[in-house]
Amino acid sequence: MTGFEKIIKAIEGEAKLKADQIISEAKEEAEKIIASAKEEAEKKCSEIAEKPAYEVKAILDRANSGAALIKRQTILNAKQQAINDVIEKAKLKLTGLPDKDYFDIIIKLVKKHAHNQAGTIKFSGKDLKRLPENFDKILNEAVKEIENASLSISKESAPIDSGFILVYGDIEENCSFEALFGYAKEELQDKVNTFLFG
Repeated sequence: MTGFEKIIKAIEGEAKLKADQIISEAKEEAEKIIASAKEEAEKKCSEIAEKPAYEVKAILDRANSGAALIKRQTILNAKQQAINDVIEKAKLKLTGLPDKDYFDIIIKLVKKHAHNQAGTIKFSGKDLKRLPENFDKILNEAVKEIENASLSISKESAPIDSGFILVYGDIEENCSFEALFGYAKEELQDKVNTFLFG
């Protein structure tokens, strides 16, 4: 199992526990809301008792429907929060990887996003300072299977926190982790949702 896979497993374990806790708290909150609504309904029972039976039934039906809606919304909000927490944790784990693991991931991403022409790759100031020795050679070895592809490392830092930006003339491809997670947000949310609640 690679370091990246271990990190994913750790995130999954933490996420499952966190999601269970959030859902449990949301259900408790929803039950409190329902109990409060029932208590309020009982207080108004004397007023309601004077109304015809069909009106009483309509009032109770609305109260139950409203309470059920609040419960569903509370649980849905808790699930969304759990999903967002997992995705944010994954981003933080990636940016906090040891240099070797971090730049192994960078190489995989470069292979996936490199164009078949000469270009420049820009890193954050932090990443520029910790580039592995001979990383330019490692990069070009990684893209050699792509016809005409080559990359030079820019000495100018990019305004990103992690990942990189590929520059081909006037075209820039933002491969920062923030951007990549943003592009894949829906797909990631679906996968995390399936894992946590599926």
